[in-house]
Amino acid sequence: MFTGIIESLGTVENIERKGSNLDITIKSDISDALKIDQSISHNGVCLTVTKVADNTHTVTAIDETLQKSNLGALSVGSTVNLERCTQMGGRLDGHIVQGHVDLKAKCTHISNQEGSWLFDFELPETDEVLVEKGSVCINGVSLTCFNVTDNSFRVAIIPYTFEHTTFKNIRILDEVNVEFDIIGKYVKRLLNKNS
Repeated sequence: MFTGIIESLGTVENIERKGSNLDITIKSDISDALKIDQSISHNGVCLTVTKVADNTHTVTAIDETLQKSNLGALSVGSTVNLERCTQMGGRLDGHIVQGHVDLKAKCTHISNQEGSWLFDFELPETDEVLVEKGSVCINGVSLTCFNVTDNSFRVAIIPYTFEHTTFKNIRILDEVNVEFDIIGKYVKRLLNKNS
């Protein structure tokens, strides 16, 4: 489990295709503290550490992960948001995030508000899981969504988040990873079962 509060930025050092999988090696200031078999969120995707060496760690993204997320678009030099799993007994500063990306959304508009930024995203399909002022996770960042429609939503980004995450690199038409709130997904499933 994660909180959606980004701990560090990592830089992709190497990508190696192995069959339908990608082995991705990332350099970061937390890589040396990681252990093999540990789960860590990469742009909101929970991946297992398979190797740690020289301020880098390696993870494997399988085909299902590459289809549902933007990790397949990474290249050497790309920056990723990193978060280690939540420690029990600590504060939950963001919201409950599993690291299981639901879909990719496209950035349709960015507005500089002279102190904050507004980002608009378009969903590829109607999911009806988002609610006004509800939680959403974008590239691993826990955010509040608003101006929610059937296929779009908006988030506001404060300067700290802009500077300390990959939001500063997002451009119009870029695809981002979206994880909907787990409680909303369970409620939707229960309602669909009973209808």
